[in-house]
This record gives sequence, structure tokens and C-alpha cells, in this order.
Amino acid sequence: MPYYSSLGQLPPKRHIQFRRPDGALYSEEVFGTEGFVGPTSTIYHIHPPTQVTGWKTLYSTKAEYVETDTMRMRHVKSAPMPPKGDPITGRVVLFGNADCEMSVCCPAEGMDYHYKNGQGDECLFIHFGSGTCYTQFGTLKFRKKDYIIIPKGTIYRLVFDEQPADEPDVKFLVIETCNHSHILPPPRYLSKKTSQFLEHAPYCERDLRGPELPLTFDEAGEFEVRIKARDCVHTYTYDYHPLDVVGWDGCYYPYCFNIDDFSPITGKHHMPPPTHQTFEAHNFVICSFCPRTLDWHPEAIPVPYNHSNLDSDEVLYYVEGDYKARKGIEVGSLTLHPQGIPHGPHPGTIEKSLGAEFTNELAVMCDTFRPLHPTKAALDLDDIAYPASWEGEHFPQTSGTHKADGSHKAGRNGTRSDSNAKKAKADTW
Repeated sequence: MPYYSSLGQLPPKRHIQFRRPDGALYSEEVFGTEGFVGPTSTIYHIHPPTQVTGWKTLYSTKAEYVETDTMRMRHVKSAPMPPKGDPITGRVVLFGNADCEMSVCCPAEGMDYHYKNGQGDECLFIHFGSGTCYTQFGTLKFRKKDYIIIPKGTIYRLVFDEQPADEPDVKFLVIETCNHSHILPPPRYLSKKTSQFLEHAPYCERDLRGPELPLTFDEAGEFEVRIKARDCVHTYTYDYHPLDVVGWDGCYYPYCFNIDDFSPITGKHHMPPPTHQTFEAHNFVICSFCPRTLDWHPEAIPVPYNHSNLDSDEVLYYVEGDYKARKGIEVGSLTLHPQGIPHGPHPGTIEKSLGAEFTNELAVMCDTFRPLHPTKAALDLDDIAYPASWEGEHFPQTSGTHKADGSHKAGRNGTRSDSNAKKAKADTW
């Protein structure tokens, strides 16, 4: 996190005596990054956090990528994924590289253990569901369309509420670092002197929800904590509750941010993807494409222009709404467009978008600066016809809409002036 926070009981100075009601010392833990020169938090435990037993390796988490020598546009439909496992074991890796992994999880059962990722940070996007994330830093209540940023090493347990009968099953997207970097707000949003969010940032401190009480669980017994490290999940046993923290302070802790609180940056002409950036880590960024007012130039083309992002692979996870530049996309779709292959609007979508003033699309994007590779699970959900969806006439010659020289005859605000204009505008929605 970019700013300081605290919760619970703390002594007046770091690294001094801080005693429990029974007279024994609380156990101080400096929880830090980058060899103690990066963000840290100082945590006070009832019990020494070093007292663990019963360590053993449970299973491998190393993703196996396929078609690594194949470069094509892909459309993976995650909607048919059946519920499986719990919020950790149910994660299905679909794409990844040496910097990040992207998974989708539709859990079928709850967690009866605590977990920490010792390999990297996690960004969870809650597509459907609500609940509570219990962590050593306190309690995070989360809801539909929340990002949950969980820093590397955080012990946590996800508990989902029972879904209402008219709501889809619980589902969330996971983007995690694999290169020891951390998921943070983009530096250009922050003051270099104070780390305060600047005025041009599309969100700020008021939008972020940090850990709250209850904080401390003082229980004896046998508690399992599973740790992901070295491409495996290992299990350890604590003889006390792992969330035995009475207080902490610092700049390293989990938090929630709801995508509906992102304030899109709009313009007279179509704005590029970096304006939608929400988080970044080394060699990848995460963006939020949210409902927003479209470009207001009288001849604006609202849908994205054709582009070759020559240094990035682009994955979009479609959450809800009408994504006007694409056909055949559904809720839960993931599209992958590799670096170097031009991509843009599907045939017919440019003309249909003219005159539109608002878009209700909602999607999460991850751009990586190394090629992403699919897993077998991704291929099992792959729409192999997707690369051919750009074939066909993009600009059909309709009577009265084109001049003899081939130029387009447009009315006010870029709408078509022929008898089909009204229908065309309706089709954009």
C-alpha cells in the first residue's frame, strides 16, 4: 500500500518491550519486503510466529503451458467451468508466464485451513459472491466486483456468504505475481514526496477499504496453514490460531477496492488503455474498463481503433455489459491478443457504434510484457473459431450512406444520415 495505516494495540516505539496482560512479552514481527528497504508492517503476536510443526509438501502448483510456439488470438469461455475445490484448490490456471499467472476459480466448498502465498502477491477480482477475508491484519468484508489485493506472505482464509437463489455461483479471477514483484497503484498516480494519490488519479484513498476488527483470535489447538512456495503447496501446523495478532502498523497490508469506484478518464477522442490502468507490477499491468461517457468529438469513433501493442500480450476478462467492439463475447469470456498481431473492432461494429454516447461495458484487463502461454485447461475452453471472427466486410456499401468517392456521409455527432441511422444507433446498445 502507498500509505501508512494501523489497527489494534501498539507500543509507543518499535522494538521495545510490549507485554501481555499476564506479563509475558508480545512477539514482535517485522513483516517486510525488498530486504527491509521496501514497504513493511510491524506485527505483534500473542505467540511467537516461529512455532510451527508438521511440515510436508502436499501438491505441485507449477503450471504446465501448451502451444508455447503458437501465436494466435484466443477466446476462452469460462462460463461452463464447473464448481470444484475450495477458494485455493479450485483455482484453474488459464494463462501465464514467468511474471504472472491468471486463474479462474468457481469454488464448490469452503476452506477449513488458512493459506498464504509465499511466492507472490495476489489480486482477486470477485465476479460473483460476497463474504469475509480473515487475515493476520484484520477482517476484510468483500462484495461483488471487489478487487482484493493480498500481499505476498499474508495469512488469510476466504469465507463466502451463501449466494441468493437468483444469483450466479461464486466466481472470481486471480492474477498473481511470479517474479517477486508487488501489485501496487501506478506510480504516476502518487505524489513523489508523500505517496498521496494525486488529483488526476482515477481513484484515491477514500475508495480503498483496509482491514477492520475483529483482529485477534486467541485460541489453542491444531491449526493448519498451507503455504505456496517453490511451486508447491506445503502444510504446517500451528498449536495456536494463526491470526493471533493484537496490533500492527505500517504500509504493507491487504485491502479492497470496488471496480465501480473507479472513475474513468474520458476525452474528446478515444482514450488509450493506459487511462484505465488500476494496478501494476513488474512486467504487467491491470486495467479496469468501466461504464463511461464516450468521446464527444462530433465525428468520433467510439470503439477502439485497430492497434498493434508490439510489446504486450493483452488479456481481457469480460464481467458484464455490452462490449461493442467484439461479437460473440459472453460473461466470463477471456480473450488473448498476442503482441505483434494487429487487433481491433469486429466487422460492422465501427459503423454501428457511431453516435453512441455511453458504454456500459465492464472488463478487467491484464497486459503483460512477456508472451502469455495457455494451459491445457484453457484449450479445453477455447473458441477455435475466434481468430476468423474478423473476416468479412467491415464497411458494407449501404445505399445513401457513402458518397461516390467512397467517403462516409455523416450527420450531426457522427450518426448516419440515411434511413438506417436510427436502427444503427439502436444496434449499438
